[in-house]
Amino acid sequence: MVSPAPAVDVPPQPWTGRFDGDGAEHLRWWQAVTPYVPRRARAASVAASASARPAVILGFSSDAGVRRNKGRSGAAAAPAAIRAALGPLAFHLARDVHDAGDVTVAGDALEAGQARAGLAVTSLLDAGRLPVLLGGGHETAFASYLGVAGSAAVREGLRVGVLNLDAHFDLRDEAVPSSGTPFLQMARAEAAAGRELKYAVVGISEPNNTRALFRTAEELGVDFLLDEDCSAEAAHAFVAAFLAQVDALYLTIDLDVLPASVAPGVSAPAAYGVPMAVISAVCRQVAASGKLLHLDVAELNPEFDLDHRTAKVAARLISTLLG
Repeated sequence: MVSPAPAVDVPPQPWTGRFDGDGAEHLRWWQAVTPYVPRRARAASVAASASARPAVILGFSSDAGVRRNKGRSGAAAAPAAIRAALGPLAFHLARDVHDAGDVTVAGDALEAGQARAGLAVTSLLDAGRLPVLLGGGHETAFASYLGVAGSAAVREGLRVGVLNLDAHFDLRDEAVPSSGTPFLQMARAEAAAGRELKYAVVGISEPNNTRALFRTAEELGVDFLLDEDCSAEAAHAFVAAFLAQVDALYLTIDLDVLPASVAPGVSAPAAYGVPMAVISAVCRQVAASGKLLHLDVAELNPEFDLDHRTAKVAARLISTLLG
């Protein structure tokens, strides 16, 4: 059967970038990325096909979660900014990359937008694709979770872990969901389904997470590595230990895990942050594991980005993960 195309609010738009020639030796992302067209789905193991699965970029244009969390609005413009940063990059990938367009959150209709994005992610996963969801605030993560939880990977019993590169736990217990609540939402949804959330975080900033958040993390069995402890060796060992516990991985990157000098264009710039070299090495490690099921990048705020610095960082990490 042919899997249906994900339902989006904005269809794929033309990509642009520098032109050096039409040959393969000159190829850049804007020349390589094509609109997503559903093909006949192939039955295949996620782990066995992780490095070969075509990647599909999907935007999640949302400010609602950041506004609810009292952050700096502007993340809804991030998908376009990340595509603009990816477009001129030299294309060295061995896999195909497609663009499926954007799901947009109108006003405060966050939950409806997350549900639509989740259905789109599920359709891509079940079609044997590697979805790359571009947020949006970190409310993007719950949209990703809905997509992963509804996919064949979970229905068939794979142990899926969630690895978050982030300065914050995002485990807030609030009456209204926001960019600060997605992982507690995930934990509760998993418990309701009779499962336990496997959740780990690299880059936690102790001064930016309350005692209540650390207590919630302890109660949920969350593994974490503080930003001050994120040497290359420590991060590699931490991620390796987590990967060993799961069959497949959902990786989510909140760009505020990086120092403000590297990623100034976020809702909450980091005073300390994890060095780019460490975050990039973690991405290479995840890509090499063969377990990457789904990934998203969140919290870019182009309104506050200096020289498109944060968008370029996001583009570089995506290129690394797909390589």
